[in-house]
Amino acid sequence: MNKANLIIEEVNKVIIGKEKVIRKVWMTILSGGHVLLEDVPGVGKTTMALAFSKALGLSYRRIQFTPDVMPSDVVGFYYYNKESGKFEYRQGAVMTNLLLADEINRTSSRTQSALLEVMEEGQVTVDGVTRNIPEPFFVIATQNPLGSAGTQMLPESQMDRFMVLLSMGYPTIKEEMILMSQRKVSDPLDDVNEVISKEELLSMQKEVNEIKVSSLIYQYIAMLSDATRRHDMIQLGVSPRGSLALCRMAKASAFLAGRDYVVPEDVQDVVKDVFRHRLVLKSRARLSSKDADKIMDEICATVHVPDRRAAGGRR
Repeated sequence: MNKANLIIEEVNKVIIGKEKVIRKVWMTILSGGHVLLEDVPGVGKTTMALAFSKALGLSYRRIQFTPDVMPSDVVGFYYYNKESGKFEYRQGAVMTNLLLADEINRTSSRTQSALLEVMEEGQVTVDGVTRNIPEPFFVIATQNPLGSAGTQMLPESQMDRFMVLLSMGYPTIKEEMILMSQRKVSDPLDDVNEVISKEELLSMQKEVNEIKVSSLIYQYIAMLSDATRRHDMIQLGVSPRGSLALCRMAKASAFLAGRDYVVPEDVQDVVKDVFRHRLVLKSRARLSSKDADKIMDEICATVHVPDRRAAGGRR
């Protein structure tokens, strides 16, 4: 087993029965993107983020978003140091490699925008001074779909900044029994080992970026995106940014499969995760009890899938 897949094994030590979600979070990191986890509290989102930071040898910070969290808490601020007689910069939460932005929907739109700007630009500007954030840099943000009182949901234009929208869900009875047994005597996080360094991760990201994509795969992705723009139950379809995100995630899927080229199955594996939060549905879709995933199933069933051998063999 190569090092890339060993990361999944390490995180699996503490998150039971969620290998598919772990794999897709890892793929997003390899793609240089950010993850939005929409889930109820207590299913292991924080634990998963910590496990990834340990396995990847990354610095880690967590910020619990509440209505009183300010943009300066995210990006940092200048303060007057009496001892030195100078204004000095105090780092914000983003000055790390892996940031867990917990319950991002519980803070103000100004604070949300401050974080999303850093995610997009890879730098912070405070009082006219621009600083680069550490590399690599990833955000795992969470939002609770329940208990919406006092929350500020992310608008569609900002949801688009996240490469994927995932949900962990509750464990099965058997998985929950294993979970309780594990924590009877020790914390499984103590057993997570560092597998790769920051430098190795950056090298892996470069390898992922160089995965070959044929013209047939580009066409397949473009057709999927175009189908969302023409569907009669979708008000706003996927933008070109979504197409690029799908292409990058498909490359990561191929990388974990040990291939240096993308096949249609790589696209199909992640298309719903990349597209679901980028779709704005019409009211009649909700009246018909159709969510984004059901509509994406319809679209995937109607868009022509290229031949696997031909798609993998031509640029």
